[in-house]
Amino acid sequence: MGVTRRGFLTGMAATAFGTTGLSGYAFAIEPHLRLHVAEHDVRSIAWPKQYPPIRIAMLSDLHACDPWMPVTRIDEIVDATLAQRPHLIVLLGDFAASLRYLHYSPLAPEDWARPLSRLSAPLGVHAVLGNHDWWTDVHAIRTGLKRARIETYENDATLLRHGRARFWLAGLGDQLAYRNARGAYRGVHDLRGTMQQTLDGRPVLMMAHEPDIFVKMPPRVALTMAGHTHGGQIRLPGIGRPVIPSKYGDRYAYGHIVENRRHLVVSAGLGCSGLPIRFGVPPEVTMVTLRSAEA
Repeated sequence: MGVTRRGFLTGMAATAFGTTGLSGYAFAIEPHLRLHVAEHDVRSIAWPKQYPPIRIAMLSDLHACDPWMPVTRIDEIVDATLAQRPHLIVLLGDFAASLRYLHYSPLAPEDWARPLSRLSAPLGVHAVLGNHDWWTDVHAIRTGLKRARIETYENDATLLRHGRARFWLAGLGDQLAYRNARGAYRGVHDLRGTMQQTLDGRPVLMMAHEPDIFVKMPPRVALTMAGHTHGGQIRLPGIGRPVIPSKYGDRYAYGHIVENRRHLVVSAGLGCSGLPIRFGVPPEVTMVTLRSAEA
């Protein structure tokens, strides 16, 4: 995820789990044995009423590594995704591992590419890169996606057809791609340039790793799809999420968010950052059924 003080706060949460006897669940059960299918029904005014509903599978934040996200686990995720029979599959970045405090071995891109290559859908499998992909070896990540025959977007758009529906699928470059020694970030995203590729008036579905760009999303975007936050990765009863890697705090932490009749869905993701801990935010395959608000 990549946020200042994250490791410190996550470590404090881990200590709290230990004192309450929940550390075993947070380390061993929720992040590795649970896999939730989250369903969201999105009714957008930007999706024309004559267009049929479209079912989208969102996968995010794989953070592939041994032993915390091995090939066998990725195979399980692929099987669970295919079982949902989506029309479209989007992968929302952070394929690279990002644990800091425990020993792990990052999976080589050719290793995680093998199970991901089994993903298929009538409208294809499409991806954007995340901040950790840029912070490790962005060329290797792109090569892995190419091996898996997954199209990668960076401020690009392509026209897709679903029955009577013709719409643009667009993908932004990462918003935190570069960081300096002072902790400042510079992105490679170009929302204006991406939208200029879609000027025929058809609706747009937007892939973005970080959800913060949603504040600038134009109304013609029927749905923005994002990851990055891991849903906070930890959600404590009565306390909430100690850390959310977003300058908007809990506003874009997780789930289906509607602002000014615009729609954002933020996935809880699949892997872990900082420590291999999840509590109250199980890994998920995020399913969205997008339909017209007028239908």
